[in-house]
Amino acid sequence: MTSIDNHNFSFSGEVSIPQAPPEFKSGFIGIIGRPNVGKSTLMNQLVGQKIAITSPVAQTTRNRLRGILTTPVAQLIFVDTPGIHKPHHQLGEVLVKNAKNAIDSVDVVLFVVDGSVVCGAGDRFIADLLLPNETPVILGLNKIDQQPLNSELIDNSYQGLARPQQWPMVKFSAQTGAELPELQQLLVEHLDTGPFYYPPDLVTDQPERFIMGELIREQILLLTREEIPHSVAIAVDKVEETPSITRVLATIHVERDSQKGILIGKGGSMLKAIGSESREQIQKLIAGKVYLELFVKVQPKWRQSSMSLAELGYRVED
Repeated sequence: MTSIDNHNFSFSGEVSIPQAPPEFKSGFIGIIGRPNVGKSTLMNQLVGQKIAITSPVAQTTRNRLRGILTTPVAQLIFVDTPGIHKPHHQLGEVLVKNAKNAIDSVDVVLFVVDGSVVCGAGDRFIADLLLPNETPVILGLNKIDQQPLNSELIDNSYQGLARPQQWPMVKFSAQTGAELPELQQLLVEHLDTGPFYYPPDLVTDQPERFIMGELIREQILLLTREEIPHSVAIAVDKVEETPSITRVLATIHVERDSQKGILIGKGGSMLKAIGSESREQIQKLIAGKVYLELFVKVQPKWRQSSMSLAELGYRVED
């Protein structure tokens, strides 16, 4: 991940936004799809920075995260959404509702599917959700680097999804970056002329503290995998900056004592590993030295509690 300075993240209303040149295009692009089709990896590649966490575990994305790509001719604001799936708890209901709300609030929908396998029921379910919507839709086949040599069957299955609605279809690999310039060009063509919504050097509208919490959660997903899948929430309690070091204190919230035990590990080994890997990522984020202290707190059934969800930053978005 490229090192970036602090000002590339959030900004106050005092930062000046330049006037767009004639014929400049801008707009919001909702990245929609099933869990684990590569939406966050795609947004990271498009904006050129790591702002969304990625994981082999499905349903990694929770908050609606905006990534911003500004070129000489356009400003594309990507809205990364949670994977649309059948919810099993109140957190899941909030996530899916936010993903559906995003469909109504963007200028273009980029419907991302796993192009390494044939179209499935989950893809058809999302396609049905998009039908009543008048927002332009582009169908994006990701993971073409994993396609078999003869991909005709796979491609035809998605053509069957796109053709009746006259959705343009584009193939690419978010992992390798293959064909992303073609995707970017197609997205720009679907935008109207418009202003700069954000300063040109900004890559996300989320505050740095939020990204820190997400980087910690990413390491938990990577290091614990199925043992602590989605019952984890991160609260960054304190960030103190000095000229020589940034001190970060964060609390990992889990639902059960057994999960706390797994996260701490024998002799604190797992928590130490999570802290070490997270610190490295945060140091890249702020381009400076970091002292990171992690705590683990048991908060039973927080995913089922509206109050707990709100305290931890999970609300239904407009």
